[in-house]
Amino acid sequence: MAAGQKRFNPQKDTMNLSTKYLGMVLRTPLVPSASPLSNGLDNVRRMEDAGAAAIVFHSLFEEHVIQGQNELHQHLTHGTDSYAEALTYAPDLDELTVGPETYLEEIAAAKQAVSIPIIASLNGSTPGGWTQYAKEIEQAGADALELNIYWIPTDLEQTSADVEARYLEILYRVKSSINIPVAVKLSPYFSSFANVAASLTRAGANGLVLFNRFYQPDIDLETLSVTPNILLSTPMAMRLSLRWIAILYDRIRVDLAATSGIHSAKDVIKMVMAGADVTMLCSVLLRRGVDHIKVIEREMEEWLVAHECDSLMQLKGSMSQKNCPDPDAFERAQYIRGLTTSWQPLRDI
Repeated sequence: MAAGQKRFNPQKDTMNLSTKYLGMVLRTPLVPSASPLSNGLDNVRRMEDAGAAAIVFHSLFEEHVIQGQNELHQHLTHGTDSYAEALTYAPDLDELTVGPETYLEEIAAAKQAVSIPIIASLNGSTPGGWTQYAKEIEQAGADALELNIYWIPTDLEQTSADVEARYLEILYRVKSSINIPVAVKLSPYFSSFANVAASLTRAGANGLVLFNRFYQPDIDLETLSVTPNILLSTPMAMRLSLRWIAILYDRIRVDLAATSGIHSAKDVIKMVMAGADVTMLCSVLLRRGVDHIKVIEREMEEWLVAHECDSLMQLKGSMSQKNCPDPDAFERAQYIRGLTTSWQPLRDI
């Protein structure tokens, strides 16, 4: 610590870390994202005690809403008798442990157990009847809904316009059935992401969660099967959402949530400077435990005091492209600058 610099004392000092997201005033932007962390009321209580400002509940999947286990199992395994390896592509329904009724009960119980907002997560990929289940989630007491559209288009005849239309239709069906705010969790893999973000905003999205991580499978050379390969994020993963939040901030009327790669107080502050309303945590909590929320919050306060900031929101959007007259040219200039100045070859010793 530099000479004369004030040391933050959490026992005496208070720093305004509040933010707004989906119409809710949150104490801080620290929100655990949808994950197994919210399985069980004890875990939900622990996250609140650790300082979570809200919790995104683990996901309810489309597959469990629209079909019974036997029917779906028959559909997924049809025709695989002659090609056993194909079985490894289909999920084991026993792994999808939470059905619709249980999910509703867990949402209701969580609302009774904690005072912070509970954001439900509905995960699907088609415009089917599963979206109607959003109404029951609302009735169970959820404060908001995160619509996680997890889909990798593989149809060679499907155009980018078709893909975007499906997202809009799913959002429309959900928004038309509920009154609580809806955030859409997206992947970055659109030919014109800025246009998709604007279209979803016009269609009624209250928030955008950037970005979904598509888990890439691996091949087991011993069993000759496709195996899940879930890797926890590293801080490098935040760069993509940091960039797009900075581009979109104040250009569309929607709340922005940053997710993936946020591991430290500095990561949170960077995201807020880019324009994020909340920062969602997962991998760092899986690695270090939910009590690490306290560490991040304390270090945020210390950074703000050291830099003579009165509140976190004082920084919001300060490093965005809000005042840039030509974002396209700015992006191109940064690309060229990065390639030409950020790396130098090692000199001979």
